[in-house]
Amino acid sequence: MKKIKEYILITIGIVLLAFSLEIFMAPNKIAAGGVTGIAIIINSIFPNLSLGLLTIIMNIILFIVGFLTIGNKFGAKTIYASLSLSGMLWVMEKFGVSNIILTKNLFLASIFGTFLSGIGMGIVFNQNASTGGTDILAKILNKYFHLDIGKSLLIVDFIITLFGGAIFGADLGMYALLCVIINGFAIDNVVEGLNTCKEVLVVSSCTDEIKKFIIENMDRGCTTFKGNGGYSNREIDILYTVISRKEFIKLKNFIMKIDPNAFITVSNTHEVLGEGFKNILGDE
Repeated sequence: MKKIKEYILITIGIVLLAFSLEIFMAPNKIAAGGVTGIAIIINSIFPNLSLGLLTIIMNIILFIVGFLTIGNKFGAKTIYASLSLSGMLWVMEKFGVSNIILTKNLFLASIFGTFLSGIGMGIVFNQNASTGGTDILAKILNKYFHLDIGKSLLIVDFIITLFGGAIFGADLGMYALLCVIINGFAIDNVVEGLNTCKEVLVVSSCTDEIKKFIIENMDRGCTTFKGNGGYSNREIDILYTVISRKEFIKLKNFIMKIDPNAFITVSNTHEVLGEGFKNILGDE
């Protein structure tokens, strides 16, 4: 069931990304990096070649090159995501979605296109997948030139936007570069937002009841450790747990009922690895 949910979320992310490309980026010739950016450039030169066809051809070529140079390091979810994006673009073109142009204003197209693609790619990345493409080139640069993956991706996308600027003009090139920069921030924020959990510390005279509620009613783990009250100078129990936002509301309501004088501190944590959360190995 978990795997099915992951693939459904990847598909939702791919749909958002495809709409961003077909409705905002491609019609306005904003080649904001990636294989899709290359496809937009080639499509402008050879209009008979669709974005879907171009991306699937380039992804297959890049997967072959990647396999020969860095080995079989591509998970099933990444292969699914990259081929699904190509297929989705092809389907949308067949049904005439690519003929829909919501705006010809470059600023609006850049902002809304980047917003949609950032959400879509963030959802995909959050499932330990990627859309393939230039990620493979980045890994090749990382292996042979020892560059960080992040810097390698930025270099690849920057080169693509330079080509886009050379073909479409400086204005479009700068808009594309702006999209690349904003997209990185958008993806980070989406991933952090999806992974946000509540880190909770509880000081209470009813620690055993609260611990039992967390373990039995919420099916979560918790840790207790001893402290010393600064004012009372008495030994106290401190309970620590990490739970989801919805679970925190349940826990807070329970604590309010059994111990209104409890002391609770809550903070956001953007990534939790281990049992009950994401796999610490990050397996695809």
